[in-house]
Amino acid sequence: MSDSFTDAMDTLERTPDDPETYCDVLLEVLPITGASVSTIGEVLGSETLAASNGQAARLDELQFDLGEGPCWDAMRSAQAVLAPDIRESGRGRWPALSKSLESEDISSVFAFPLAVGPLRFGAIDLYTAAPFRLSGTQTQQAGAMATVVGRHVLRRALASIGDGYDDVGNAFSRRLIHQASGMVLAQLDVSADDARLVIQGQAFSAGRSMMDVAQDILDGRLRFTRNGTRIEVAE
Repeated sequence: MSDSFTDAMDTLERTPDDPETYCDVLLEVLPITGASVSTIGEVLGSETLAASNGQAARLDELQFDLGEGPCWDAMRSAQAVLAPDIRESGRGRWPALSKSLESEDISSVFAFPLAVGPLRFGAIDLYTAAPFRLSGTQTQQAGAMATVVGRHVLRRALASIGDGYDDVGNAFSRRLIHQASGMVLAQLDVSADDARLVIQGQAFSAGRSMMDVAQDILDGRLRFTRNGTRIEVAE
């Protein structure tokens, strides 16, 4: 292993409570354009903890909103998912994501699971602007760093449950989607899952992100009503 990788692992061990450092370290070791660290699924919820740039955050957001992509597959399988040319390989595997990435400056995506033992709760996403293939050594290094990050993320999550941590300071927080789901639930008298589906459907039909739609709901610019069996946007 290279000295830069050894230094990176040391840095990760010394900075367990700084998610932004996780991304910085990944960029220092690997020839990638951007990186993000996120929790996914039911264990800790779907949330971007850190992103090296807006494009990395956008990649997370698209996968969260669409419910498909390398990060989901990595989390569910607890295995690395490598897409050196996602515009080609993604068409059959992640059709909605592949179509959404047509207008994004993203060609390669590599996802590594965040897991501790049998518990799977997130992923690291790496991307490059041009098609690129990670070497075996680079894949091994990314996996090793993801293992360390996974321990840190789970420890922080468990600590936050005990001390009432509020992630309002996280620029990528999806807490407002949860809040907006509560408002839609009240407006339509539906389940929490159905309320989220309403927001997801509105975002898809309008070509917007769920975060943007949720903000409109919370600000009162968008509300929903029932018309018989149909759900409509109130004017």
